[in-house]
Amino acid sequence: MVKSLSSLLLLLIVFVALLPLTSYGQQAVREISKKEAELKKLRADIQAYERKLKESEKKEQVTLEDLDNLEQQSDLIRKLIRSLQEEERRTTQEILEARAAIGDLEDQQRALMSHYGKYVRSVYKNGRIYDVELLFSSKSINQLYIRIEYLKRFSNQRVKDLQRMTDNKKELELRNEQLQINLANERQLLAEKTGEERVLKKKTAERQRMLANVLKNKRTYKQALSRKVEAVHQVENLIAELIEKERIRKEREQAERRERELRAARDREQISRLPRPTPLEPTGAFEQQKGRLPWPVASGRVKSKFGNQVHPELRTVTHNPGIEIAVPPGSDVFAVADGEVSVLSFIPGFGNVMIVNHYNGYRTVYAHLSEITVVELQKVRTGDAIAKSGDSIAGNVLHFEIWKEREKQNPEVWLAKRN
Repeated sequence: MVKSLSSLLLLLIVFVALLPLTSYGQQAVREISKKEAELKKLRADIQAYERKLKESEKKEQVTLEDLDNLEQQSDLIRKLIRSLQEEERRTTQEILEARAAIGDLEDQQRALMSHYGKYVRSVYKNGRIYDVELLFSSKSINQLYIRIEYLKRFSNQRVKDLQRMTDNKKELELRNEQLQINLANERQLLAEKTGEERVLKKKTAERQRMLANVLKNKRTYKQALSRKVEAVHQVENLIAELIEKERIRKEREQAERRERELRAARDREQISRLPRPTPLEPTGAFEQQKGRLPWPVASGRVKSKFGNQVHPELRTVTHNPGIEIAVPPGSDVFAVADGEVSVLSFIPGFGNVMIVNHYNGYRTVYAHLSEITVVELQKVRTGDAIAKSGDSIAGNVLHFEIWKEREKQNPEVWLAKRN
């Protein structure tokens, strides 16, 4: 038993070592290396925030930066757990496929062994007399040669088939064994990270208490409001950068298109009848929905409206470039129109921020997100779930903006009326 186990482990090591020699193995190694690098970076980033948070524990007063660090660490742990869950699902699927393949091979092998059994019993009972009679009953020399070659090939092919089936079965068993090991490791990692998330939930509850203390402390609360003003400016800068990049891109594409059309027209000697350039992007789809856009959340009330807002206690005036919609934390956030994810960022005062480009200069901004489920440059359709809502000093809200080029729009004018 020990000897067979040692042999199995040796075969497993050899199999893993030989994987890079095949196209499948090379691809698998690349994917595993990429996944390991991603997980390593996530863990390193999580530990970096953990060190910052431990340093803050030494101070008597919690700062707004501490809240940011805790929020960003939470994001990283969620990403890590999602990555581990995806890896577990992938590994489980591979194990199921390997088991199915092993089962098929075992059925084929049993059938082959059964055929061999019949052949062996026939030889045992009749010896090789039958084969000799078959050869001597040949009606011609040509038929004799054909039967000799047939018997030889039959025997050789049976041996080769059996050897191939045995080798394939061993290979699949080794792969299944390796996948089982991987799955056990992934489950262990997932359990560990789930435990860390439980710890983080406690920290999130502490963050809620910290937010409540911020609301009570006028000085810190004023700092939070100042950070929100700065966050608004950062979003404005991001929008301006996107507009400038889009302008440069369109000018370059239009120049290239125009040059191609000129060359084609010269070839046809029809320069005077150049076709008009076709639109580069969808036109009019967003603005035609004014007053009929779906809401970015399934339910919730507008807690803070668009425009200048006067704080009831501090008597300070701040400009709200969008609206705040009060929703339970973790509510699904939806794309209000077809578009492309342009920016994913973390901005102090706004938390996780997403900007979606809806073409023709229209963009929407989503802020105070606890989780983002899309990536930059991803195409989204109306109603797609793109994130989950989070919290802020204003409470559990989603911040939502609509822009036309550099001009802020009142979202309530664009969104459909609710009963």
